[in-house]
Amino acid sequence: MPETPAPKSPVPGGFDALLLLSFGGPEGPEDVRPFLENVTRGRGVPPERLDDVAQHYLHFGGVSPINALNRQLIADVEAELERQGISLPVYFGNRNWHPMAEATLAQMHADGVRSALVFPTSAWGGYSGCRQYHEDIARAREAVGADAPDLLKLRHFFDHPLFIASVADALTAAYDGLTEQQRAGARLVFTAHSVPEAADRAAGPPEEGGHRYSRQVAEASRLAAEAVGVVEHDVVWQSRSGPPQVPWLAPDVVDHVEALHAAGTTTVVVCPVGFVSDHLEVVWDLDTEAAEKAAELGMTLVRAGTAGPDPRFAEMVVELVREHTSAAPVRRLSDIGSAGCTLNGVPCAVGCCEPTKRPVRPAS
Repeated sequence: MPETPAPKSPVPGGFDALLLLSFGGPEGPEDVRPFLENVTRGRGVPPERLDDVAQHYLHFGGVSPINALNRQLIADVEAELERQGISLPVYFGNRNWHPMAEATLAQMHADGVRSALVFPTSAWGGYSGCRQYHEDIARAREAVGADAPDLLKLRHFFDHPLFIASVADALTAAYDGLTEQQRAGARLVFTAHSVPEAADRAAGPPEEGGHRYSRQVAEASRLAAEAVGVVEHDVVWQSRSGPPQVPWLAPDVVDHVEALHAAGTTTVVVCPVGFVSDHLEVVWDLDTEAAEKAAELGMTLVRAGTAGPDPRFAEMVVELVREHTSAAPVRRLSDIGSAGCTLNGVPCAVGCCEPTKRPVRPAS
């Protein structure tokens, strides 16, 4: 069943709810295979690949942390809304697992919601991080029908000062766990979810320089490194899937750990800047595979936390809301292309972040 807060009076701007829209994840062993089939429907992924990915979930009891982490984020956002005196109920919907976006929007309609803001749990442009959320919005509204609530997706936040501050503090905590000698020789490595190179090139209208995902990740990484006083760092990728002949953003984080070892690096600080919370791709790809590779090579690897649990992250979500309800200033730390605010699932611009023939995003 969708999660159903009590409706409240509309805030200025005519909005009467906030929808947190996310990827979704299984919450028990019996959920794993149906969830993976939802993620990969229509993409020609062979059953044996699903079997391999299912083992990652079953390693953790068939439970992805993502839904629990999103519920905690909702509680944090609700508390921040209350603190700022904003009367706005928060709903929770997913793309691939319960509570599904369609069911949540139907409940919002039944509760009398007419117009809502949407916070997607992605900081980025690109197909999976932005346009696919527009498609989720359009599909959910179509399922509800002509009287479906209007939905306005909030903008990208990869360069919002509160996001960068949250990432920077997580990095500081990671460095604090090292000895002085380890800190002196540590290499800082940022990671984000890999995507097909073709999908990355398709992000954004060319005349505007694009909203290319890889550029946004690189900029967020630069800003966070600068905030903690680190000059040199690397941006690498993780969680790729799909046929090996299709080029994806590289290098992979595990391959990069091996390359750093070959170059004489003994300590690595890994920051999953591309992820809002410690969901399965973080705890498997980084805390399991990358950590095991580093241990095998005799290296020290520490992993920074994600931004979502930081109180400033919820504050940032409310600030994004206030951009539409009380004309809060749009705060950004870069001029890298960004978009995301469109109504009812309409893409940002013609040709923006169009899907490749078979866009594949592995399970979260």
